[in-house]
Amino acid sequence: MKNYPYYVWIASVFGLGFIPSGMPGTVSSAFACVVSAFVDVPMWAIILVSAIGVYVTGKSETYFNRKDPSFLNIDEVPGMWLTIYMLPKGFIIPGFFLFRIIDILKPWPVSAMEKLPSGWGIMADDILGGIFANVILQAINAYVHHAGWVYELIGGLL
Repeated sequence: MKNYPYYVWIASVFGLGFIPSGMPGTVSSAFACVVSAFVDVPMWAIILVSAIGVYVTGKSETYFNRKDPSFLNIDEVPGMWLTIYMLPKGFIIPGFFLFRIIDILKPWPVSAMEKLPSGWGIMADDILGGIFANVILQAINAYVHHAGWVYELIGGLL
């Protein structure tokens, strides 16, 4: 393995992006799920990883002189954490699949976020995708379990 600068290793989720699976986004999303299975990730950690991600992916793009290479996959981590934020652990697996679908299809306005410059564009599409996935899962949680912030927001109309 090459001796890359520290920011490349962080942007690749400590080398997970270089695993020859052909699916670096899926691998790092799965990593984020494993972390979430053991720890309730607080919002401050999601914001911190997102801010670090903007910095390290921007520097890594410059280092490789390439726009959003697939091995820069730290963006999947806060995206996945946002997907399952404030949801029961039983939503981790459905959240994983929903987040990956949104990340692959990139519906508007998720796709528009990629046009932001440098690290902002790399991170913003997955962050917005994670928010979209969370709202969908929260709606399901409200309808099925009569729980969560969406249920509280609508005042128990379901």
